[in-house]
This record gives sequence, C-alpha cells and structure tokens, in this order.
Amino acid sequence: MLSLSIVLPAKNEAAALADLLPRLKAAQPDAQIIVVNDGSTDETAKLCVTHEITALNNPYSMGNGAAIKRGARAATGEIIVFMDADGQHDPALIATLLEKLDQGYDMVVGARDGSGQANFHRGLANSLYNWLASRMTGHAVLDLTSGFRAVRAEKFREFLHLLPNGFSYPTTSTMAFFRSAYPVAYVPIPVAKRVGTNSHIRLLKDGIRFLLIIFKIATLYSPLKLFVPTSVVFFLLGTGNYAYTLYTFHRLTNMSTLMWSAAVIVFLIGLISEQITALTYRREK
Repeated sequence: MLSLSIVLPAKNEAAALADLLPRLKAAQPDAQIIVVNDGSTDETAKLCVTHEITALNNPYSMGNGAAIKRGARAATGEIIVFMDADGQHDPALIATLLEKLDQGYDMVVGARDGSGQANFHRGLANSLYNWLASRMTGHAVLDLTSGFRAVRAEKFREFLHLLPNGFSYPTTSTMAFFRSAYPVAYVPIPVAKRVGTNSHIRLLKDGIRFLLIIFKIATLYSPLKLFVPTSVVFFLLGTGNYAYTLYTFHRLTNMSTLMWSAAVIVFLIGLISEQITALTYRREK
C-alpha cells in the first residue's frame, strides 16, 4: 500500500480545524497530516500542537498556492491529498479518491455539485471554466477549481514551478496534468457549509484574476486553440469590412487593413506561445 500525506493550507481556520483534525486522524490514522499555517492570527498553530499535527508556519500570508507548494515539498507520502481546512470536505471521502486513484489515474478530483458552490456568481464562473477546459482538453472537466484532490506526489512535483502563489493552483495543476497526458478522473462529492471565517475570495477584488484564469486555461494546454479562432475572427471582420466599403465606396479602407494585420499578429503570437508552452513542459533528463 502506498504511503499517504494530507496537506491542508490554512489561514485563520481554527474554528474548523478544531473539529476537522480529530476526524482526519480517525479516518486516516496512518497518514502524514500537514497543516500549512499561512500567517494565521488565530489559534491554528496551537491546535496543531494540541493534536500532534505537523505544522508549517509561514511568518506572513504567502497565498493559498504558496501553501500548497510548501506542503507538497514537505510531504513524504507517495500519494498526496489536498483538502481545504474550512470543514467543507469530509475526511471519510478521502478513501473514495484513493480508490479511484488505484484504478490507474494520476490525479483524482472531488467534483462539487451545484450546492457546493459558494454563491451564484462563483457557480456561474466555475461552470464557464469547466466548459472551456473541457473544450480545450477534449475531456470532461467536472470541477476545474476544486481544492479537494488526490495526486501522485512525484508527478505533482513536476509542476510546482508552474503553480501560482494565489488561489488558482487547482486550475494550473489540472491543465498541466492533461497537457502531460497524465490521466485525471473526477468523483462527485457533497460539500458542507464552510466553518468560521468567510471565504478569503472576494468577488470584486478577484474578478480580474478569475478572468485571467480563462486565458491561463488556454495557454497552459494549447495556446493555438485560443489564438487561431481569435485570428480567424479578425480576418473575417476585415474581409467583411472590405466587402462593405468596396461595394459602398469602391475602395479599401484602413480599418480592413488593420483587421487583417491584427489577424496575422494574433496568429503569430499563438505560434510563439505554443512553442513556449512546449518548452515549459519539457522534462529535463
């Protein structure tokens, strides 16, 4: 049986951890449990000492992704399970992820249903991400942003340099696994209401960041799938404008030329991005 490490990034989640840590130890008594205390100002560090849990204490908040990376480096298990520290994920469901992983997958993600989304806007955004990721990869992506997942440690560490320090590590790691042809599976899970402090994600503050995730989905997998359609749109707009101005004014306008130039530039950017992406995933021997 493969050894297991469980990593929980936590920032001021003492209220949830007080209940979660005993349940986690009961569900997986042989697992290494690591709480990455991301600059918490509550009793998170003290709770880890009380429950004899390994704690990695950041002197200040570095971000959810940074906590994941630090926990992944410290984990000694051949399998790593990442889960939120806010009480949303049931420790009993870890066995379900591991059972699916044993079927030959390298990453298994707990896919939330509609009731597991924080609010309508988050649910709508996640649905858009799932749809786009599914179109890009050709595989059904049921929950791109879920923080509850089991991975093979050796393969996950290949992509630590790609992971951002913020909240989009699930998106990055999932697309990296697809790009590298590491099989990914999804299992449906129920999600409880979070305990303690409100979510650290803010709609207005993080709106631009979530928008950038859409572009990250494309550039992490296959940039040409984003840039080629965009280039075609510019070319068709330029052609349509040329047809109209030729028929109306019997001449070629600067707007048509601008649109065609944009089409060529976007296409060339796509080619360069494709080469950069390929170099990003090249493994050093």
